[in-house]
Amino acid sequence: MNVSHRSVVVWGRAFLALALGASVVGCSLWGGGSDKPKPADLGPNVPVLGVRQVWMAKLAPVHNLPLAVQVQGSQLILASADGAVAALDARTGGEVWRASLDTALSAGVGSDGRWSAVVSRDNELIVLDSGREAWRKSLGFQVFTAPLVAGARVFVLGSDRSVSAFDAKNGAKLWSHTRPGDPLVLRQQGVLLAQGDTLVVGQSGRLVGMNPDTGTVRWEAPIASSRGTNDVERLVELVGPASRIDASVCVRAFQAAVGCVNTARGTVDWVQKASSGQGVHGTDQALFGTESNGTVVAWRRNDGSRMWTSERLQHRKLTAPLALGRSVVVGDDTGWVHLLSREDGAPLNRMATDGSAVVAAPVVAADTLVVVTRNGGVFAYRPD
Repeated sequence: MNVSHRSVVVWGRAFLALALGASVVGCSLWGGGSDKPKPADLGPNVPVLGVRQVWMAKLAPVHNLPLAVQVQGSQLILASADGAVAALDARTGGEVWRASLDTALSAGVGSDGRWSAVVSRDNELIVLDSGREAWRKSLGFQVFTAPLVAGARVFVLGSDRSVSAFDAKNGAKLWSHTRPGDPLVLRQQGVLLAQGDTLVVGQSGRLVGMNPDTGTVRWEAPIASSRGTNDVERLVELVGPASRIDASVCVRAFQAAVGCVNTARGTVDWVQKASSGQGVHGTDQALFGTESNGTVVAWRRNDGSRMWTSERLQHRKLTAPLALGRSVVVGDDTGWVHLLSREDGAPLNRMATDGSAVVAAPVVAADTLVVVTRNGGVFAYRPD
């Protein structure tokens, strides 16, 4: 998700004014037992950037659903694990519509503002038209990545690394592209986005550009390659969210690397080693990521050189970041939302939610910062 210019200006001005005055299937990354790392002590909160909560909404619990919150204009489209899908007005938190699909979900949600798509644990692609169920279609494979809805089509990335396209109006299958799979897959969001007239997909450790009309591969750009001697060590996959600025798309390879690709040429600009299972976000100048140990890292977008690192949130199980104004926003597994300086990672403020883990990357809509918690809380903030 790319932050609008207006939102950057609003949050950037707020910072300047106040600154001048003041998971893998079958395995766990964190493990368990007495040797689990102790989260870093946060210390007292000194709010350099003034932020206030403006509304709060409640959905059913998200649990372990790999949720992607969609932003369409001033609306947020999101889903819960039990099959509730809702559109909220980001300005007020009021419901625009809500649908109950009566089935547990494995992926969601994708939307273009009219059509919204999720996938059930029974491997059904379910599409809603303005909040009303339009059709369901059995897929025959698992999906953990929110479908992409674009150009009146619904694109689906399967856990077997297949890509399929469907007509959003009636569910007619338009094409499919298959690729050999690996024994293990990630039960989390992959990479699936539109860039100009190209469908950009993460398949294994490669970013792949495809013709959205036919599924024909136009280019492949390697970010990471398989390594190790067993199935877990050989697992290589690109994880979302990705950061897209014009023709530059930057992504993370699970526990291996981050890198940026020029999608106009289909070539890799740079790759750097990095260890995390969370996606990335950035600006035209910088790329931000959260490592598995809770370190927050900033790289220069043009060449991948490191700008700064912050260890203030170590072992707090952070979400993917959001670059917003002069801040980098991350959530943690105890429900805190942290705002760090985009320039050096210094703390600007932090806000409490409901005490359950913040899930999915934070998003911004209508100049409002929004986070979702595992218990289904939707919290919205604006700068003072």
